[in-house]
Amino acid sequence: MKNKFENEFTYKKYLESGNEAEFDRLFEAAVQEVKRNFNAAYPMYIGGKAVYSNEKLVEKSPIDGSVLGIFQKGTREHAKQAIAAAKSAFAAWSATSYKERAAMFRNAAEIFAKNKFMLGAILSYENGKSRYESIGEVDEAIDFMRYYANELESNKGYVRKTFMPESTAKVAAGFQGAPSSGEKVIIAMKPYGVFGVIAPFNFPVSISTGMSVGAMITGNTVVFKPSSTDNMSMLTGLKIYELLRQAGLPDGVFNFVTGPGSEVGDELANSADVAGIVFTGSRSTGLGMIAKNFAAGKQKVFIVEMGGKNPAIVSKSANIDDAVAGVASAAFGYDGQKCSALSRLYVHESIKELFISKLIEKIRGFKIGNPLEKGNYMGPLISGSAFKRYVESVEKAKRDGRILYGGNAVNTGLNGLYVEPTLAEVPHSSELVHNELFVPILTIESFKDFGEAIKMANDVEYGLTAGLYSGSNKEIKQFMAEIEAGVVYINRSVSATTGAIVGLHTFVGWKGSGLTGKGTGSKYYLEQFMREQSISQTTSAKAKTSE
Repeated sequence: MKNKFENEFTYKKYLESGNEAEFDRLFEAAVQEVKRNFNAAYPMYIGGKAVYSNEKLVEKSPIDGSVLGIFQKGTREHAKQAIAAAKSAFAAWSATSYKERAAMFRNAAEIFAKNKFMLGAILSYENGKSRYESIGEVDEAIDFMRYYANELESNKGYVRKTFMPESTAKVAAGFQGAPSSGEKVIIAMKPYGVFGVIAPFNFPVSISTGMSVGAMITGNTVVFKPSSTDNMSMLTGLKIYELLRQAGLPDGVFNFVTGPGSEVGDELANSADVAGIVFTGSRSTGLGMIAKNFAAGKQKVFIVEMGGKNPAIVSKSANIDDAVAGVASAAFGYDGQKCSALSRLYVHESIKELFISKLIEKIRGFKIGNPLEKGNYMGPLISGSAFKRYVESVEKAKRDGRILYGGNAVNTGLNGLYVEPTLAEVPHSSELVHNELFVPILTIESFKDFGEAIKMANDVEYGLTAGLYSGSNKEIKQFMAEIEAGVVYINRSVSATTGAIVGLHTFVGWKGSGLTGKGTGSKYYLEQFMREQSISQTTSAKAKTSE
């Protein structure tokens, strides 16, 4: 293939080449550069033009409260303007050849790669990720663009041709299956129109880019709304807009609108001029959008990922050290603020005490503090509401069971909300086992029978990711056959439930975690943004056409 897909893997390449110090130097230089632009004011962009509103939004870093930027508090009217701009741009953009669209996003990937440390530094300030998590996320955005460009080209723009030769037999009147003249048939996947892209705070570069590019590379236009209220990610959203424009994206194809979900998000979700919504966020918000549209009789495409309550099972035959490493990183990396984070653990009763002691030893070594500093593994919670949810969940854990480790706030000397990783042993009936928390709390239960462990793992409304640690081929086969999750990892020491890699894994939610059953980084993802059309033209001599 002309453009072979390869993952970016920035940190891995620096580490394997013995240049980790250079990786750190580049990131830290980017941090200093980004700080120089704190407190700047930024517009929205609609139809390629800067747009301002009467009210403003102040985005602060969860690390220490630094003001990252002043943004516009967009209104329902701004959303309508952006939808109109996207609708106006659709005809020309959808008529652009698929090869040109693929080339444009490959160019965008190169521009992102040249700016990866700047983007990563902004991302760390914006949502409290470590340098490794941030650069890894920017890499994922780059991977999405290259992977989808390759998919579009390898499928020849999702257009195929078929042919039926002319029959020598004739009939007086047509009927199903009758002999007929020859026909040329073009079967083409075509874009819908305008997509509203509603992005989450926790992966504001990779998920935002992946969703937006999925829509645009297939010929749709986009109105993009980054997280703009409690958990803000507007600055990375703005940088995505700026870098895509550098790549040559025409006016109106990608519109950047900041503002509350109650106005901007609601207008996108319910406008008759928006053909589809691509959304990553909570299940309640996702289902609410879908239900409201269907109740109103509106037909709209929804491509949604709606969180998870992800389990891992540790069998008595597991490699305990691998399991401890994978469980700890999956549960507490980025403070558990990932939809794929491990939040429920089922450990065989015969190894439970040993496993818990090793797990506590592991997480006791996790340093908590400013994520911009190299040695710290856990940074701040994203917001006051997340902290409140953590505190309330700890109290519920004490009420329903017991805290094995953690459960406290941590004073780092910074103006941010820092907490301990927390292990809680609670019964399966506890709401902590069934409700998505999005904070660093891992519940633990023991089991005797492996089939019962799978049953408990499946006993939630979600079905996003799941992990298993076992040395038994029988158990592995049973787990693969019965687990109800779209992304499944077995004996993975790097992480039990997180870290899908574009082009290697797909990322898809089953049950209440998704809708279409098709995931990102998948050969099926782009097809969701298009509708199929079959066009037949006769080839008989009598039916020849002229200009």
